Amino acid sequence: MSKKIVVTGIGVVTPIGIGNTEFTEALKIGKSGVFAIGSFDASAYATRFAAIVKNFVPEQFIDKKKAKKMARFTQFGFASAKMAIEDSGLNLHNEDLSRIGVVSGTGIAGLDVIEKEEQTLLRHGPRKVSPFLVPMIITNILPGEIAIHYGFKGPNYAITSACASSNSAIGDALQLLRSGDVDVMISGGAESTIVPLGLAGFCSIRALSRRNDDPQRASRPFDKERDGFVMGEGAGMVVLETLEHAINRESKIYAELAGYGASSDAYHITAPEPEGKGAVLAIEKAILDAGISKEEVDYINAHGTSTVLNDRIETLAIKKVFGKRAYKIPISSTKSMVGHLLGGASVVELAATILAMQKGFIHPTINYEIPDPECDLDYVPNIARMKYVNCAILNSLGFGGHNATLVIKKYNAE
Repeated sequence: MSKKIVVTGIGVVTPIGIGNTEFTEALKIGKSGVFAIGSFDASAYATRFAAIVKNFVPEQFIDKKKAKKMARFTQFGFASAKMAIEDSGLNLHNEDLSRIGVVSGTGIAGLDVIEKEEQTLLRHGPRKVSPFLVPMIITNILPGEIAIHYGFKGPNYAITSACASSNSAIGDALQLLRSGDVDVMISGGAESTIVPLGLAGFCSIRALSRRNDDPQRASRPFDKERDGFVMGEGAGMVVLETLEHAINRESKIYAELAGYGASSDAYHITAPEPEGKGAVLAIEKAILDAGISKEEVDYINAHGTSTVLNDRIETLAIKKVFGKRAYKIPISSTKSMVGHLLGGASVVELAATILAMQKGFIHPTINYEIPDPECDLDYVPNIARMKYVNCAILNSLGFGGHNATLVIKKYNAE
C-alpha cells in the first residue's frame, strides 16, 4: 500500500502577504496585490502594472552578504523555505539529513540578474561582469542554496515546466517520499521576472491585460471581459513528510497530499489544446493516483489565468471530468488576487487552498462581474464562502503544453 504523505509546514512570499497569517487574512477579504509598476519606467509598455511583492526585506531571512549574491527569485524561495521549516517544527538535530531533500520549480529564474549584468557587459566590458552571474541565474541554485544552508543531503534539483513548475516539483517530491528514499522533502517554487525585459516579452506575445486605468480589476479569471493575465512574483514552499515520520515526531499536520497527475497537450508552445484533452488527462490521473472517486472532490483551485483561451478551456476540461456535477463544485482562482507567479504560481495556490481549508473558507475569485456563457461554473465570485473542504484538486497548465494536477485531502487521524 502506498505511503501517506502529509504537509506539515508552509511558507509564502506573495504580493498580498508575507507569511501564513498575513496571506490567509488577505485571501479571506479578497485583497488585490496589483499596482502600477514603480521599480522602473514602464510608460512605453502596453501593460504598465503587475502584482509586486512589497515590504520584503531579504535580511530578515538571509545573511546580508549572502543575500547580495542571490537573484530575487532565490531570495523569495529561500525565505519561504525558512518559514516553512520553522512552521513545521522540524528539529534538524534529531534528523538524518541524508533523508531530507529539496525539489523546487522555477520557470525563468534570474532574469533580473541577466538584465543587470548584460548592461554591465555593454557599458564596462567583460571584466566587470560579476563572477556570481552564472550561479545566481540557474534554476537549481534555489534548492542548492537551501540544502547548503541546512545541510540537507537528500535529492536536490529544480524542475522547469513553465507555469506548472511548482506543481511538477511537488509531484516529484511526493513520489520520492512514497519510494522510501527520503523522510522529508522541502518543495515548492519561486519566480521574479517583473523587469523591463520580462515585461516586454510578455507584452509582445499579447498575453497580458492592458487595463492600465484600473489595474486592481485587471486580473479577472472567468469574467467575460478578461483580457489577459497579470504578471506576479513571489514564492512558496511546503514541508512534506511521510505520515509515519510526522507522527513519530508529533508534528501538526495541515493536510494529506494524496495524488498527482501530469500530462502534455503536445499541441502548441503557448495555446492550450482546444478540447482540453491534456488538462482532462492530468486531472483524471491525479484522481486515480489519490485513490478517490470524483464525487469526493468538493473544491477546485483553478489555474484560472484570466486569459480568454485558458479560462474557457479549463472550464471545458472540468466539465468533461466531472460531468453535470461540475456545476456543484466551487472553483476559485488565487491569481485574481496575486497575479500569475509563473513557476511559483501553483505552490502559492496550494498554500492558499490548505490555509483556507484550515480556517473553514473558500477564497473568492475577485473581479468576477460579467458572466461568460462559456465559463458558467461556480467560481465563488468576489466574496469568500464559509465552507469546510475535505478534498480539493489544484490545476496548473504551462506554456509548452505542460499540465500538472495535485489532490489535497483533509487529514483525519485514524
